[in-house]
Amino acid sequence: MRMNPNIRCFFRSRAGAGLLTALMMILGSARAVAQEHRPMPQAASAEGKDADKSADKDKTADKDKEAPLPADAHTAQSMQLEGKTLHYTVTIGKLPVFDNEKKTKIGEVVFTAYTIEGEDRPVTFALNGGPGAASVFLNFGAIGPKHIEFGVDGDSPSDPPKLNDNPGTWLDFTDLVFIDPIGTGYSRSLVSMDETKKQFYNPDADIHYLSRIIYDWLVANGRMSSRKYLVGESYGGYRGPRITHYLQTQLGVALNGVVLVSPYLSPAMDDNQDVSPLPWMMTLPSITAAHLEREHKLTPEAMAQVIAYTRGEYASDLMKGRSDPDATSRIVKKVTQMTGLEEEFVRRSGGRLEPDAYLREVFRDKGKIGSVYDSNVTGFDPFPFAPQQRVNDPMLESIIAPTTMAMVDFVTRVVGWKTDASYHTLSYEVGRNWDREGRALRIGAVPDLRGAVAADPKLRVIIAHGWNDLSCPFMGSILIVDQMPVMGDASRVSVHEYPGGHMFYSRPGSRAELRKDVQAMLEKH
Repeated sequence: MRMNPNIRCFFRSRAGAGLLTALMMILGSARAVAQEHRPMPQAASAEGKDADKSADKDKTADKDKEAPLPADAHTAQSMQLEGKTLHYTVTIGKLPVFDNEKKTKIGEVVFTAYTIEGEDRPVTFALNGGPGAASVFLNFGAIGPKHIEFGVDGDSPSDPPKLNDNPGTWLDFTDLVFIDPIGTGYSRSLVSMDETKKQFYNPDADIHYLSRIIYDWLVANGRMSSRKYLVGESYGGYRGPRITHYLQTQLGVALNGVVLVSPYLSPAMDDNQDVSPLPWMMTLPSITAAHLEREHKLTPEAMAQVIAYTRGEYASDLMKGRSDPDATSRIVKKVTQMTGLEEEFVRRSGGRLEPDAYLREVFRDKGKIGSVYDSNVTGFDPFPFAPQQRVNDPMLESIIAPTTMAMVDFVTRVVGWKTDASYHTLSYEVGRNWDREGRALRIGAVPDLRGAVAADPKLRVIIAHGWNDLSCPFMGSILIVDQMPVMGDASRVSVHEYPGGHMFYSRPGSRAELRKDVQAMLEKH
């Protein structure tokens, strides 16, 4: 089983994948990126169990000895946006999490808020994915007032990160609150690992405490009557509909809109690859988009034809299988033409393009490997003759250092929130300990998406994807929305595609288009 519990969208992989883990699920289907760091096997003896219990107690004791996190810190900032000066306040702060049964504090969630004085200001809460990813990617990469370059082909992680004004920020039309779930950023659990798994590291508990954090922030800041929005990226896109519905029905807080960036919505769509055409229908359009981009032919019109073929003849021929002797030949001919891959490679795959095999094949002559998040972002393959990928995803390898350095410097030096605690951009510990076996993940977020839209006839949802993303392919969301009933205005739930990959916002043009589309949504309320 392949997996990337921190940034990847998918929990499962297709045939031939090895065990991989812990990086960004920023999560739509099931593939992976980073090599899992496995502990050495231990004998199942009473002595070993006692040692485990002793170690767990030691960890709990260490947590009790941790220095308290600082009091909230504030600083005034300004930026230039569209020829105007925007003045805003940055707050780094924390909110407690309490055990509902014991009424004791079990965790602290750290947030970064950007606010502007004024009445009737909307507020947008932002979460990344993983589970195990901090919110720095949406903050400094997409919608915050400051921006650093990352996720671009040729990036060097040793280049000093430079924060610049972000012309793609949403701050001029909504306040922004970036939330780091427990185990990410500076947020931390205050209980043992066994209790942490129960209270934080499972899909249902995750939704419940994060929803309460949003509720508590609104109360603490007197913003319960503000217009409220939520943006979630990757696994945050799984969180988005579930938090929205939970807030509606359990905490009595109604959101006005939701933006799901490269979301992980339905794990089950990647099931039954030996029978179902869905896994191959999801990957073909993104692989074709990457080829069209390399040929400088990527346009909405070209992609409309790709989507039409995928929905139609491709799906039909896949389902026919051997009942039509010519079906596979038609698929191979068309897929070869669409993707620019060698016909022999396509023929051997039966026109069913497995992402990991494709990512090694497409740049093999250059000694490089493509990123599952954007196959046109590449890195050298240090093991080109290995039967399977043995290196972390090339995009992930390049983004951890710059985002971490930029965020730690911003928090501690610029804002003055002084702490010597470690900042976890992507937490392997969260990834290793997350409960992926429960029923909630297999059900996915689509039932809550439908339920939230049905419950509020004014709720609007934007599902935003990059064309080149193979971790959470845009075609999956198109198929999901195609099957939703029209509840009033069909445009209330819409899929938007942009050039780029999982982090399509790393491209200035795509970031600008996302800003425009979200601003238009807010103006409808």
